[in-house]
Amino acid sequence: MPPSENVAIIGAGLSGLALALTLHQQSIPCTIYEARSAPLDIGGAIMLSPNALHILDTLGVYQRIKSESYEFDGLYFRSENDELLDSYEFGNEKYGYHGLRVYRHVLIRELSAMVAEANIPIVYNKKFLHVISETTSDVTWEFADGTTETATCLVGADGIHSRVRKYLYPDLEPTFTNAIGVTAAVPIKQLEADGYELPVAIMNKKHGAFVIAPQLSDGSEVLIGRQKRAPQLDREGWDRLLSDKQWCVDFLRGGAGDFPEIVQRAVSDIPLTKVNLWPFYVVPKLDRWSSRLCRVVILGDAAHAIPPSAGQGINQAFEDVYTYSLIVAKEGSNTSLEQVLKIWQRGRQERVEKVLKLNAQIDMRRMPKQSGDEEQEVPEESDLGWLYRVDFDAMVE
Repeated sequence: MPPSENVAIIGAGLSGLALALTLHQQSIPCTIYEARSAPLDIGGAIMLSPNALHILDTLGVYQRIKSESYEFDGLYFRSENDELLDSYEFGNEKYGYHGLRVYRHVLIRELSAMVAEANIPIVYNKKFLHVISETTSDVTWEFADGTTETATCLVGADGIHSRVRKYLYPDLEPTFTNAIGVTAAVPIKQLEADGYELPVAIMNKKHGAFVIAPQLSDGSEVLIGRQKRAPQLDREGWDRLLSDKQWCVDFLRGGAGDFPEIVQRAVSDIPLTKVNLWPFYVVPKLDRWSSRLCRVVILGDAAHAIPPSAGQGINQAFEDVYTYSLIVAKEGSNTSLEQVLKIWQRGRQERVEKVLKLNAQIDMRRMPKQSGDEEQEVPEESDLGWLYRVDFDAMVE
């Protein structure tokens, strides 16, 4: 893409901020527009695997967040009788990085600081409304305040409820999975977990999985959580759920006696201020991530939603933005924008589909075996080099 052209990014979350930095590395001017009045400073911890950490390291972000992150290499799955069922490698020195668990607001803080240091504009209080017009050379859109802007490209990095996606798919709405994550943060000393391998998901046939995952650099705090079935709710319904979190505490404690003692200790004291709810939504596989004239693009959760089994949601979003910046920089080098976007989407969807297959295999092998179940082929840990040890520059070439 010629340097005189510019990219508009809708959304100043993790994907939007990282995209701005990757475009800046390619000398492509960009501006971020964010509906909120300030950077997002809430949200729980996220898990970053070597494939994403390589990208963050290339951007100069990794060293800025490492000291505030919890390092780990494996995820463990145990039975209700506290027997080890399985483990899943999430990082290792052989991939260049240990896995990291870091609070979302820490990563947003550092990404925002680096965006400011690069003099990349972020315009707050700008809620994207709709595209007004698109040509073969630019796109014009309107904000909720009635103002309009024009750019060479418009990228929707605005999450699973993306308004930019409406331009590509006017009738598509994310589907609520009828499941919500109910989580809380408690001090690890409460668990008396010396020598217990964490993070862990303790499986129970009746109650489902109970997750325990350390956070903070010294692991002094852990997230605890379970999934709850829930009906589709409107805004008022969600407000009612969030206004009284005592039911969340009661839910986390429910059936604790059917789990190992570490779970019973984990739920013994849960501060209401440390409780969070996360509804799970999905979108169907999309035929295209860009508009017919190629001036509007979606990526990250706006383009694909990945279940949490392999912990790859945000990691794949970082892959999206990094490879997008590399491939857009090649526009004009014997390839059109339409060609490079088709190549990019095809490569990205192949990766995402492989991750979804890995998710299904992990779900299959971490559940207790039932009599009569057929043995399923599962990936060995050594197979995960395809996921964690990736040369994105070579991939784009």
